[in-house]
Amino acid sequence: MLFLLNDVVFDLDEACPVTPGDARRFDRLGLDYVLELGCELFAEDPLLHRNDPQRARRLAWLIHDRSREVNAALFAAPSPGCAPELVEPQFCALPRPVMQQLQARASKGKLDAVSADKAVWMRLAA
Repeated sequence: MLFLLNDVVFDLDEACPVTPGDARRFDRLGLDYVLELGCELFAEDPLLHRNDPQRARRLAWLIHDRSREVNAALFAAPSPGCAPELVEPQFCALPRPVMQQLQARASKGKLDAVSADKAVWMRLAA
């Protein structure tokens, strides 16, 4: 299962990013809590997906585990250390061929914030 987090594609089918004990603990967390957590993490570090890929992968896994149809998330933070309320989250379900194309671009080093935005989020179009 591929998951796009901002402009990084994670393969969630690789080794589970959480231990079985943590997975049981996380079962109690609802999607709203996971989204709040994501906003807090990206408020601290808007480049979390690049600077701490393990933590970002766990967040992607949690989002997908809570909402199976979602395979892409964007957390847009205006600056490092901003208030979590200022982080704008977006989510979508992308078709498998689109995810494969994004992964191919990423493997060639051609997936960045601008190209991911143009392909998925379209925030810069305005």
